[in-house]
Amino acid sequence: MACIMFQREIEVRHNVDVLVVGGGPAGIAAALTAARQGKKVFLAEAHSCLGGMGTAGMVPAFMLFSDGVNFLAAGVGEVVLNKMHEYGGKIEGWNLSIKAEALKRVYDDLLLDAGVDFTLHTQMVALDAADGKVNYVVFAAKSGMFAVKAKIYIDGTGDGDLAAWAGAKYEKGDADGRMMAGTLCSLWANIDWDRVQKPDTRRIEDAFKDKVFTYEDRHLPGMWRVGNTLGGGNIGHTFGVDSTDEVSLTKALIWGRKSLVEYEKYYKEYLDGYENMELVATGSLLGIRESRRIIGDYVMVLDDFLNRAVFDDEIGRYAYPVDIHASDSSKESFSKFEKEHKSYRYKKGENYGIPYRILTPAGLDNVLVSGRCVSCDRYIQSSIRVMPGCYITGQAAGMAAAIAAEQNTHIRGFDVRELQRRLKKMGAFLPNFQE
Repeated sequence: MACIMFQREIEVRHNVDVLVVGGGPAGIAAALTAARQGKKVFLAEAHSCLGGMGTAGMVPAFMLFSDGVNFLAAGVGEVVLNKMHEYGGKIEGWNLSIKAEALKRVYDDLLLDAGVDFTLHTQMVALDAADGKVNYVVFAAKSGMFAVKAKIYIDGTGDGDLAAWAGAKYEKGDADGRMMAGTLCSLWANIDWDRVQKPDTRRIEDAFKDKVFTYEDRHLPGMWRVGNTLGGGNIGHTFGVDSTDEVSLTKALIWGRKSLVEYEKYYKEYLDGYENMELVATGSLLGIRESRRIIGDYVMVLDDFLNRAVFDDEIGRYAYPVDIHASDSSKESFSKFEKEHKSYRYKKGENYGIPYRILTPAGLDNVLVSGRCVSCDRYIQSSIRVMPGCYITGQAAGMAAAIAAEQNTHIRGFDVRELQRRLKKMGAFLPNFQE
């Protein structure tokens, strides 16, 4: 393979307290929290809008904010949910559904009101790191290439790009490297919700017998109501996708668009209420459930979930069940998913602790991770990866970055009780922290 040397002088356009790379739910929470602590923040988002999976990815539901008793995603999560209701994003009876256009405006206004400096269409392309520290990050945008220097860097990329490029160790997938399938989410019109029955999978075996589908994929999360006649489709899987590989992503997006022709036939011909449905759009981002899991100072594991773990350095608690989507369409893989999803879940009011140490990548001193790439095994990752979980880890990363920048220290150089104290003051759910 031929190689070239590429070298040029570029402008350091921003010199800030905190740089957040990625404007999904974790990055939003991190930037908002740090800015509200009075810190100078720059956020870079590669896409055309903030929000990631919930907006550009068209994922139609937030998932659990609460354990049925306690509001676990308190703080930024509660602010977002209240703003969604204010901006017309609430649908009676379907409170977890997402109206993507409302969510885009919520995120825009929250960051603007907090004084966060951010740009869209701004892609991280390189960084310089040495001796456990990132020195600067390089971005490419319409105006050209530029660098950003910060005291603390927060990885909100979802895939752990910043941390991995800075030298952090990570894991991907199961023992064989296979990862959860992705989904190209979609928006559909002309659904008669009064006639729709649950679940959407009730005639899937008939469709398999009739050869409707290329793959006999029995796992169909289904359709969420996101408007009077609109449905957000979390339907179909892109097996074998690796979101850290652009070739793999390209193939998955192409297949995702093609597969929706099969799902349209299934919904129209086999289920009530969908006879006149029409595809409006597919996500401009592929719905990714799993890629890198950065190795931190602590790795959360299934036992932490089973034991409803409590930690001295707890920065939040969460309760979404284990939800490892199968990596292939076999009956055996689907049966394994069903067994885990039914077995590894909580009763009302139960939850597990999240330690600060899963946000601190081993070997790095000025980088924090947030969102689905935090330090954990596949079981925990499949629970904490959803949007309310991302708000929890994002706001903790933002607060930790603000404290470290304020005290001119590294990510382990301050009293974690100060982090907990400030998180609790902003509304975070920390029942085990006592002054």
